[in-house]
Amino acid sequence: MDRQFLLEQAESMQNMMVARATGGDASDFEYFQIRAALLDDPSIAQLVPQMVKTCRSPSQFWSFIKKIEQYEPRRQFIWSEFRPLLDKLEQVGAPSDMAITDTLENFDSTHFHMAWQKTLSRRTSDPEGAITMSKSLIESVCKHIIEEVEGQEYSGRSDDLPALYRKASLALNLAPEQHMEETFKRILGGCSNIVTGLGELRNKVGDAHGQGPRPVKPSPRHAEFAVNLAGTMAAFLIATLEVRKNP
Repeated sequence: MDRQFLLEQAESMQNMMVARATGGDASDFEYFQIRAALLDDPSIAQLVPQMVKTCRSPSQFWSFIKKIEQYEPRRQFIWSEFRPLLDKLEQVGAPSDMAITDTLENFDSTHFHMAWQKTLSRRTSDPEGAITMSKSLIESVCKHIIEEVEGQEYSGRSDDLPALYRKASLALNLAPEQHMEETFKRILGGCSNIVTGLGELRNKVGDAHGQGPRPVKPSPRHAEFAVNLAGTMAAFLIATLEVRKNP
């Protein structure tokens, strides 16, 4: 389907939902038509917001969105949910976003691509969640690599992120000690430090753990930094795995 048409449909759906969420009306017929157009196109179906997939009418959407108090938080939520889809249709965002998206999208599992899109969508609206998702993305990629190389289900469920990355990097010949060239050793050692740092950042400011009486609140720029690092590492690991599978 024409990309410009899909972009117009996605923007119309977003505007319709914002209007309904802030006291306005929405046409049932127009909602049905646009929803069908977005969900029927396989190139974007996985990026359509979950609320569009589950709410089959404006009234169902109202039952969902009214749980969020006040108009402005509702607008921000809707905009953040539509961001991955609109970015894809507009091909906007940082060049690194697009490169990482392409790598994960072309990989043979939609799980990583969808996790990446969720991570991107939370950078501004939910920095803590974005940081947590960044760590989860790296964990999932490392487990997949270990399973692919070893040919069996990953069994080290208690491994923390540094241990996971250690096993995955050894499997892909990316551990510093597996190379003689000093430059490569330093770069690969830096990669290991990045992954360890992401794990520590998530434990300190992510939303997966309770914090003390003086919690540290990350800003969108912190989330942007963590997301970019995690995405770059995930794309590099997957690209290396693909080369190993298809030399």
